[in-house]
Amino acid sequence: MKTMIAAEFDKALANFRLMAQDAALADDLQKAVLMCCESLENGGKLMFAGNGGSAADAQHWAGELVSRFYYDRPGLAAVALTTDTSILTAIGNDYGYDYVFARQIEALGRAGDVFVAISTSGNSPNIMRAAEAARERGIKLIGFTGQAGGKLAALCDICFRVPSNETPRIQEGHEFIGHMLCALIEARVFPRENA
Repeated sequence: MKTMIAAEFDKALANFRLMAQDAALADDLQKAVLMCCESLENGGKLMFAGNGGSAADAQHWAGELVSRFYYDRPGLAAVALTTDTSILTAIGNDYGYDYVFARQIEALGRAGDVFVAISTSGNSPNIMRAAEAARERGIKLIGFTGQAGGKLAALCDICFRVPSNETPRIQEGHEFIGHMLCALIEARVFPRENA
């Protein structure tokens, strides 16, 4: 057991080292923050979606923005498309699970909004349909995937590809980048006095 614990730490540390050394990732993070802030400052909103652990990330990041991250400030317009069981089950029942996020994008999304699509494989059918719906409506698209990027990467304005093919490592990378995104958006839209 100790060997496995040590090996998991080693893999996580190696993954974070690769991310820390990736200048393109840092540049993309800055671009994503500007994209999100421009949307929020112009009356737009950020929409998040994913499946399983990625659904938890969607809810987590939307919560950080609507409530607070590092400090008290006005709420920021963010919504997780993963949380309303009546909507999810109605769409799943009437149209199929592949449409649970696309239908919400069609109903709620407007040009100038940003859709954050989270898929470790980059190939989740319901995320792909939502991404296509977003593109059709002039909604900017930020993707979170694994190293390969999948089909999603080609649709994104910005795609964060965590440098791993292991789902746990990808999700750990997503969580860190998502936290950075929230922190930087908060700091830019509502700078803390005396920061």
